[in-house]
Formats: sequence, structure tokens, C-alpha cells
Amino acid sequence: MPALGCCVESAVSPPLGYSFLSTPEIFSSGVPPSTNAVPFTTHWSPELSSDLYRVDGWGAPYFTVNSSGDISVRPHGTDTLPHQEIDLLKVVKKASDSINSGGLGLQLPLVVRFPDVLKNRLESLQSAFDYAVQSEGYEAHYQGVYPVKCNQDRFVVEDIVKFGSGFRFGLEAGSKPELLLAMSSLCKGSSEGLLVCNGFKDAEYVSLALVARKLQLNTVIVLEQEEELDLVIDISRKMAVRPVIGLRAKLRTKHSGHFGSTSGEKGKFGLTTTQILRVVRKLEESGMLDCLQLLHFHIGSQIPSTALLADGVGEAAQVYSELVRLGAGMKFIDIGGGLGIDYDGTKSSDSDVSVGYGLQDYASTVVQAVRFVCDRKNVKHPVICSESGRAIVSHHSVLIFEAVSSTTTRSQELSSVGLQSFVEKLNDDARADYLNLSAAAIRGEYDTCMLYADQLKQKCVEQFKDGNLDIEQLAAVDAVCDFVSKAIGASDPVRTYHVNLSVFTSIPDFWAIDQLFPIVPIHKLDERPSARGILSDLTCDSDGKIDKFIGGESSLPLHELGNGNGAPYYLGMFLGGAYEEALGGLHNLFGGPSVLRVSQSDSPHSFAVTYAVPGPSCADVLRAMQHEPELMFETLKHRAEEFMHKEEEEEEEEEEDKEVAFASLASSLNQSFHNMPYLAPHSSCCFSAAANSGGYYYCNDENIVGVGAECAIGEEEFWPYCVA
Repeated sequence: MPALGCCVESAVSPPLGYSFLSTPEIFSSGVPPSTNAVPFTTHWSPELSSDLYRVDGWGAPYFTVNSSGDISVRPHGTDTLPHQEIDLLKVVKKASDSINSGGLGLQLPLVVRFPDVLKNRLESLQSAFDYAVQSEGYEAHYQGVYPVKCNQDRFVVEDIVKFGSGFRFGLEAGSKPELLLAMSSLCKGSSEGLLVCNGFKDAEYVSLALVARKLQLNTVIVLEQEEELDLVIDISRKMAVRPVIGLRAKLRTKHSGHFGSTSGEKGKFGLTTTQILRVVRKLEESGMLDCLQLLHFHIGSQIPSTALLADGVGEAAQVYSELVRLGAGMKFIDIGGGLGIDYDGTKSSDSDVSVGYGLQDYASTVVQAVRFVCDRKNVKHPVICSESGRAIVSHHSVLIFEAVSSTTTRSQELSSVGLQSFVEKLNDDARADYLNLSAAAIRGEYDTCMLYADQLKQKCVEQFKDGNLDIEQLAAVDAVCDFVSKAIGASDPVRTYHVNLSVFTSIPDFWAIDQLFPIVPIHKLDERPSARGILSDLTCDSDGKIDKFIGGESSLPLHELGNGNGAPYYLGMFLGGAYEEALGGLHNLFGGPSVLRVSQSDSPHSFAVTYAVPGPSCADVLRAMQHEPELMFETLKHRAEEFMHKEEEEEEEEEEDKEVAFASLASSLNQSFHNMPYLAPHSSCCFSAAANSGGYYYCNDENIVGVGAECAIGEEEFWPYCVA
């Protein structure tokens, strides 16, 4: 008789002689293996982890698993030497360790930026186009433009301008604050770098763009709507500035994926062919047709294949050639964004999270398509621009967060006496299901077992709702049904890992559009993961979880937490350097992560921290919602004083002790406003002053040289006007 039958039968009819087994041997035949199981091997290695998490697929050439079982960053891509690799775990330890132990005392979650990776992405993109231009005999050049909407962080933008100045790299803006940012940044960039002004425009936007032109910035105002032309003509005449104008064309070419909805004739931006002709006519009538110099288009983000790319670029080159024929002073063709990222490492052209080409394939396809049309039309080759923001910044940033606990459904174990007592309290219908369950278990009919187990649970729940079954009995039926599920291999082995993170703040695209990112433990990769899990964040929202992963997986291979010693378990979300930080909100008032900027160096650990800043404090996120933390603290402090006076009337206590207690309470309240909203490290007391909250660190070379902390506080400091 199968062990399952032995266990269940013992509670129904003990005279048959079967004893209850608290941990019965689960039968091994006829049970389908779990499809979520991690491949079993007696020896585990970092190479096996690399295969399991597809690191060499999505991570090349910037991320790899090293011999210690940690994720390593290769800051210079394929040119990275072995001694230049950066162990990500060592970076996290440097950031999170206390100042007393040589760390920076930053709290997780943490975004780690690698400017060397950013530099390599820029150089690789430029090199791909330079090679394509040379090999195709193209008679113009390529110069890139970074759309700052992808990541407006000051250091990211400044790095791109700095790294790209040698090959005329420019910026693209889509709003007035982005335009101000771009204008300021390009003052330190290449004089030939383009400042492309996209997005909806009003008179102020157009005036700013013309001011940029007046400041000798290479500014192009791109018409997204036909009516914007009147503004440009009118304001440029009033300001006596000759504008350079571009227009965005709505192409017929589009792709069918999620990001394809931004392209085609129904796209949000751009002009139809009829509108383009009206713009040309009006410019000609105004004596400004020579100002029309750039054609812009956008097929859609994450263009999946070079075939679709060639089709779209070819159509745009036809439009460009027609504008030349109509007398416009055309010089540039801006192919927009669309250069995709292989988020899952499959190199597939049939997925929203992958692409079937590399940088060189992309560049060669663009150059070939433009050259073919222009040569056929006898049109001078235009300068090729692209706005490849996602491809430039995605790899340079890694989000690190900690799994703080894990849960799994564990029902109570029942003794034979407890099981017998449970059966006796069942009504006739439920007891019949139990008897049928027992009989099916004895016969080894496991599908039937699950059917009767489900019916038994449903009827017991109904009894509980009617008040005829107590909570202990309800737990008992859960234990029986859970045992049956495990015995026949039908139980869900997936755990929930609770992570110190807000999905809505740090990975908003997962929640909003089901965008998948590689998520991998950054250490312990020399050990076989023994569990599978989904990730649940800190927010009080059922959507605050990650239950879809690359490779079509609904769970992630993970390790046991802590191994009994309380050691942290760190996970990394990769390829998230574009959009996530700007799109993140303040759901549940969880602010952004701490930020660390790390460069490759010749130091013992191969890296230097050049910038570090704690994430927003509780006070910061409260201010963002129009609260006044200083006044809130004052209110709470006065309430504490009232409470202390009330206690004075009820019990005797030394005046000095009361003052100490009040000062301690006020200090703790004050510190709470200055701490980050996320869970504090295990070693921290929730009402103690944490060093460095609200401060920042900055250095130019390898060592932190100063601390600026206008809002950083010590153990006894308050906001100045709040001191009692």
C-alpha cells in the first residue's frame, strides 16, 4: 500500500493496523517531476549558475560570474583585463558597511553606476557606425544624440557629453526642463554636437531653443505638430535668429510588439505626408525652406529585427530624398531610437525583451539602407543621427537589493489522535469525501485523491463559516490537503522572498508594462540554488511583486537565506539604467535608492568610489507630497512633552531622568524623519541615529575626500528651530 494511503487510512479505521506516520515516505513512482526544479548535480559551479541565469547571454560583454561565485563587472567590455574586473559583492560591502569598519554606511536598495561601462557603450556604438560608413563607402558620417529622458541624472548626462565630445555626440530634449539641462551640459561638449528639440512645444519652449541657437549651440527644432511651425517662424523673426528646423515624419512602417504602438500612421507624434507638404510650402512662402535641414522618424523602441529596421530606414530615406527634391536644405537624417537590448539573452527577433542583432548589424543595416536610396535618387548622403538612449545607458546601472525573509506554506503535522479527532467533527458529506480520499490513496489513484481533497477542503470551509468547525479543525484539513499535494507532487514548491524594495519606485516598468529585466543573486553562485521563489516588495499593494522572469519563468532559482548566520542575501536587477529611475513614483512613500558611482582603478579591489549619496529620507518623500516634516516633528515633540507631564502627575520620577527620557524620545523621532523609508539593516536599532542619512560624498580620484551634509544629523542634533 502506498505511504499516502497508509497515512490517510490510519485516521479512518485504525483497526486495520496501519500506524500514522508523521513523516511518511512519499511514493516515488507515477509522480511527474516538478517543471520548476533546478537541474540536479552532485557538484555545482559558477559556470552552472551562469548557464542557469543566462548571464553570458544578456550580460556579455559587461557581466560575468567569477570563480568566487560573485557577479563581476567588466567595465571596458571585451577590452577588460582580468585584473580590471570588479566584484559586485565587494562594491556592495564597501557601500553598506559602517564607516567604523571602512564602509560608507549607505542603506540599500542601492543603484551602482559604472561610468566606464557608459563610456564603452558610447565608443562601441560610434565604432560600429564608423566601420559601417567606411566599409559601405558612405560619404557622410554618423553622430549620435542621447535622449535625456532615458536617464536625466546629472552625472549620466555629464559623462555622456564628456565621453562623446570627441565624436560630436549631442543631446535630445523633450521638455523645457530637459532643454535647459541639455543647453547647460552642451556648453562643455562638442560645438558640432546636435541639440535636438523634440516634444510638444509652446512659445516658451521655442524661445528657449532659439536662445540656445543664439548661444552657438547646434540646435535643431523638430516639428512634432504642424501648428508648431507658426510659432517657430514668428518667434525666430522677433528674436532675429535664423532657426534650423527638422520635422518628424509618420512612417507607414511599424512593428507589432508592445513598443510598436508609438510608430506608424497612428503614432502619437509626427507629420503625415500631407502635413509635410504643407510645411514645405509654408517655409518656401516665408523664405525659410533652407532652414529645413533634418528629417526625424521613430519606428518604435526595441526594433526586433534588421529586416524591419531596413524597411523603416528605407522609407524614411525616400522621404528625405523627396524633401531634397522639393528644395529643402537637408543635411541630417535622424533615425530616432529603436536600437534594442537583449534582456533575456536569447537573441530572438520574436520577443519584446530581445533583439535578433548586435550593434554592428544595426549600424550596417542603417548605413546600407540610406546609401541605397540616396544613390538611386542621386542625393548627397546625409549625416546619420540616432537617439539610442536605451542601448547607451541600460548596461551601466545595477540595482542591488536584499531579500530579508522567505515564506512557504507549511501546514501543521497531525498525530494519528489529532487526525482521528478531526475526522470525528466532520459532517456526513465531508466525512464521505475523507473516506473516498482514503480509498483513492490506497488504490494509488492520485488524480482522484486531489479531487476529493479539494472537495473536503471546500466543505470544511463551509462548516467553518457556519460556525460548526473551529479554527484548529480548519488548520487540520489544510494539513491533510497539503500532505496529499506534496505526496503526489502537486504542491507548489515556490516560496515568496520578501525584498527590501519598492517595485513601483525602482522597477516601475515591470508593474506598468510587464517589462522583464534579468534578476540574479550577485553572490553564492558557486552554490546550487535549493529553492524557487517570487519576489514580494515592501509596499502594501498586491501588485508589488515580481512573478515573471526572463526565459518565460514564473519563479526564480534562489538560495536559502542566511544559512543560520544572518548573512545578507543580495539580488541584482540588471540592464535597468534607462527609464526606471525617472518613471519611479512614491507609492507608500518609498523613495528612490541610494546611489553609488564606481570607476575602475588600480586599487586592490580594482575600483574606486567617486560619488555616493543616500536615498531620499522620510522627510524628503513627505515634502514631495506637500507635508512639512519640521512642523510634523514639532507637533510630535509637543505631544511627547504633554505625555511626559501627564506621567509626572501619576508617578514620581527624578527630574533628570525625565529630561533624559524626553531628549532620547525627541532625538529618535527626529532621526526617523532623516532615515530612509526602507527596512534598516539587521544591526540597526530603529530608534538610533544612523550615520550619514541625508549627506553625500564626493571625490575626484580614488578616495572619498569630503562629506557635504547640510541635512545630515548627529545623535543629538535637531532641525535648528526645533531645538527645545
